[in-house]
Amino acid sequence: MSAPLKPLKWYRDLATRKGRLAAGAFAVEGDRAIRQIISAQPEKVVEILSVEKRPPDFKGYPVRLITETQFRAISSTRTPQGIMAVVRMPAEIDSPELPPDPGSRVLLLEDIQDPGNIGTLIRSAAAFGYSGVLLTAKSADPLSPKCVQSSAGTVMAVWLRRTNRYMELVRHLQANSYCLVAADPSGFEDPSVLSRREKVLLALGNEAAGLSKQLLNAADCRLRIPTVREKAESLNVAAAGAICMYLSFQRR
Repeated sequence: MSAPLKPLKWYRDLATRKGRLAAGAFAVEGDRAIRQIISAQPEKVVEILSVEKRPPDFKGYPVRLITETQFRAISSTRTPQGIMAVVRMPAEIDSPELPPDPGSRVLLLEDIQDPGNIGTLIRSAAAFGYSGVLLTAKSADPLSPKCVQSSAGTVMAVWLRRTNRYMELVRHLQANSYCLVAADPSGFEDPSVLSRREKVLLALGNEAAGLSKQLLNAADCRLRIPTVREKAESLNVAAAGAICMYLSFQRR
């Protein structure tokens, strides 16, 4: 006997953190993003939902066909693409502990609150060979719909940790030879420092306030990205992060 169909409200509730925690899953919309998830962790995909007129060609996954009206009712995007995947949440995302092997490049996001920035930074981290992203508890939820959409499905291509005990993890990484590089408009190091270090923990701060004094004081290096200050005082945090991660990628 097949399992009873879930009510549409169950899928709609995945747009909220409470709903995701209750379900142990999150939603990914769009063909390309779903394929990216499948490429990274195919076993995490639970179910595919699609509008009846456009059945998907994903093989090996349960598929539920619904009407366009029903899909619009559960979609979190302004222009629904008509296909959605339900994906199991990484069980360790809220853990205060790092993976056994964090990798040589780790991104730290301190209190970054715009979901679009979080998603874009995760996408850049995946593209430039970063193994994981450490987020503070005050940062936007990386599994929220806008974060997932902005990441283009790369949220499962890196490990994620979101915790208020991030400074403990920072100190642990530093004790294991990671260089804590703080992106700071008042910094004095040239960004080339990123390509000279074997292990890097790159820290980016809140859109308005930047990095906390606690993190800046703990930093091994404080770098700035040279800009024409007369024309633009600073860069968007997602743009600054992409530049820094590209420069550290050059070492490879």
